[in-house]
Amino acid sequence: MSQERNKDKHFAALVLARGGSKGIPLKNIKPLAGLPLIAWCLRALIDSGEFDSVWVSTDHDEIEAISIEWGAQVFRRSAITSADKATSIAAVIEFAKFHPEIDYIGQVQCTSPCLHPFHVAGPCKMIREDGFDSVFAVTRRHGFRWQEVHGDQPTVPLNLDPKNRPRRQDWDGELIENGAFYFGTRELLLSGLFQGGKVGYFEMQAEYSVDIDTDIDWPIAEQRVLKFGYFGKTKPQGIQLVVLGADGVLTDNQVHITSTGEEFRSFNYSDTVGIQLLQKKGVEVKIIADDCGAPIMKEGHSSILEKHAKRLGVDIRLGCEDKMVQLDAWRKEKTLEWTQVAYMGNDIPDMSAIKRSGIGGAPGDAHHDVVTIANFVCKHPGGRGAVREFCDHVILVMEKAKSAIEQEEAAKKTLF
Repeated sequence: MSQERNKDKHFAALVLARGGSKGIPLKNIKPLAGLPLIAWCLRALIDSGEFDSVWVSTDHDEIEAISIEWGAQVFRRSAITSADKATSIAAVIEFAKFHPEIDYIGQVQCTSPCLHPFHVAGPCKMIREDGFDSVFAVTRRHGFRWQEVHGDQPTVPLNLDPKNRPRRQDWDGELIENGAFYFGTRELLLSGLFQGGKVGYFEMQAEYSVDIDTDIDWPIAEQRVLKFGYFGKTKPQGIQLVVLGADGVLTDNQVHITSTGEEFRSFNYSDTVGIQLLQKKGVEVKIIADDCGAPIMKEGHSSILEKHAKRLGVDIRLGCEDKMVQLDAWRKEKTLEWTQVAYMGNDIPDMSAIKRSGIGGAPGDAHHDVVTIANFVCKHPGGRGAVREFCDHVILVMEKAKSAIEQEEAAKKTLF
């Protein structure tokens, strides 16, 4: 194919995410390293800028809501293509028939969370410019395969000569499908094939080749994502301002009252350490609190928060009626872009600030709507280590941001 032939062709990314997963219930939106699983691939697909549209094919309302929050369009798949025995190609064909305007489809696996933008840029170029009709993801493995036998039958090697057994460094290994994605032309996919015509592959390095199928895979995938996952377009200078809600974030949302009418609250020491770690990296931390709470407690409650803020060495804004307005004012004072701001809240008044910030976090026990829109959800509840978890995540994103450009350039040199 020539570039002229591909002018004005519509290239769509499609993520299949039905709600009826049996191995891990609703695994497509289960939090992985603080994000819904599906968010990891959606962020990479959208940030790549390679696609005219990014879609999620699902039959589940909550998957639909989260997909829209992460910038995807949603195709409501039928009960037939959502059944346990339905094939992926059947779901792709159904989507293609409903969207005749689409010329190329990149079907991306939701359970491959270490996808980066450069992983899809290569296959898109191969189809748009290099004449390929289908491109799929592979990874390199160095495993010796033997024929399966039963009973007392002898086995035989399938890919090695035992008399000349190679060392790993002397053998290139084999290319194995890793299932991360299958790109193809409309015509090929409608014929029921993922691979056909002029077939090409795109090699993903082993560290990015992660697949999640059972509960056993989950903790391994989480550790791999934290090290090799794509954390978005955060600027190299990283986060400069972190704003934390008070009630339900720094505290557990409970007020304890003594027999004499005095109130007290507790704060988590691990949270304090997390804030100090941010401050040591030059990040400014602030606390924001709204006007909730019974008037009889308000004076005592405010003094407790103010004393805690003073102990932490951070500014605090009490009685804030509009947290988004206050957050924007702080951002402008420091002449920051939104990608340099992180915010953590737990309830409806925090939602606008969470959505607008570069990193929007929520404790594990936050309001359901907040959990849905946050791009980092802690395992711990408010007042019980959630802030420390959020601070650790912000530091990790900062470290990833510093090396993101170098990492991507190095990968491109290796793969192209």
